[in-house]
Amino acid sequence: MIQRDYLIIGSGIGGASVCESIRKYDKRGSVTLVGAEQMPPYNRWMLSKAFLRDKVPVMKKLAHVDAGWYDSNKIETRLGTMVTQFNIERRLAVLGNGETIEFNKACLAMGSKPVRPPVAGVSLGNVIYMRTVRDALALREMSNLEKAIVVVGGGLLACEVASSLRQMKFKVSMMHRNQYLLNRYLDPETGAWVTGYFAKHGVTLLLGQSLNGFEGKTVLRNIQTKSGDRVAAGVAVVACGAEPNLDLVRNTPLSGPHGSPVTEYLETEEKGIYAVGDLAFYPDRIMGGVRRQTHWANARDQGLVAGANITGKKRVRYEQVPHFWTEMFDLRLTFVGDFSIQPTRVDLRGTHAKKKFVARYYQGEKLRALLLCEGSPREVESAKTELRTAPGK
Repeated sequence: MIQRDYLIIGSGIGGASVCESIRKYDKRGSVTLVGAEQMPPYNRWMLSKAFLRDKVPVMKKLAHVDAGWYDSNKIETRLGTMVTQFNIERRLAVLGNGETIEFNKACLAMGSKPVRPPVAGVSLGNVIYMRTVRDALALREMSNLEKAIVVVGGGLLACEVASSLRQMKFKVSMMHRNQYLLNRYLDPETGAWVTGYFAKHGVTLLLGQSLNGFEGKTVLRNIQTKSGDRVAAGVAVVACGAEPNLDLVRNTPLSGPHGSPVTEYLETEEKGIYAVGDLAFYPDRIMGGVRRQTHWANARDQGLVAGANITGKKRVRYEQVPHFWTEMFDLRLTFVGDFSIQPTRVDLRGTHAKKKFVARYYQGEKLRALLLCEGSPREVESAKTELRTAPGK
């Protein structure tokens, strides 16, 4: 029986940040980080951007910290390893190789998994779900062999992948069931402008089209829409959303319909067990309500907070303004605040045409979010302050 003070399950940025914060406040406690991927924690957000576009992918660029950091800080890493059982009452975790870890405290940081559409052909060769570095490398290799690439989806990941592939001079189409891209976040006017920007850069847009299935014997040949159309495709990148990876704790208090419910300190109702990143369904003390976020910055910030709290040496509330950014062609859009509901009023300062603007999204008289195009770090921080101090908070 292996005994540890802290067990961190998940080797993404959330799990890595928990380890960093633990070592800041507890230099001696025994820590094991278990992760399904073979690589040490890396910056996943780069996969759809610079890493995909680099002529020669440099794995070292992805690393979150220097490879020797975990050894020098006496953090045991079990990479390429799954936790197959998690016993809350006995505080035991069983690994895929049969070993058992008895832990005092734990943090769930398993991230999320891509949504696989309930259609035929989702497992065909050349159908890629962008989540890991292996997926990105496979996409690079397949794209060099096939002429027609179709990105299925119109969200952040879909847009990032499509823009990167187009910058690599590939023929790219996007299939999206809505009439404009990024419709979950943007107002119709800004959404139409972004969509036009993709068209201007040579992306073929198949809008208002719903996926019906993938066709081919062993590898992909066509994509079928619900309207009966067939789109030729040698590679499909499916980016239809993600869901929290909670299979390990399904049917326990650690799993709910919207994620893993946690307090403002990121602790579950099971004392000493925390959850961060894509899993954590947390009370938002600034914007109100309860939410779950699936962005790198959120996982990073939550990991640092949970790591401090799990040691018992600090007691820190998670009180960050929700924020994230995306990079598409030569555009950088930063989202600050709550974009979960379409605004009733938009106040645009600047112009879309000049690619420099701030759009304020209101619900009634309440400021709920700010969208910045080419916003400087100082402007982004100013936007966070504006939301923190907005009337009605």
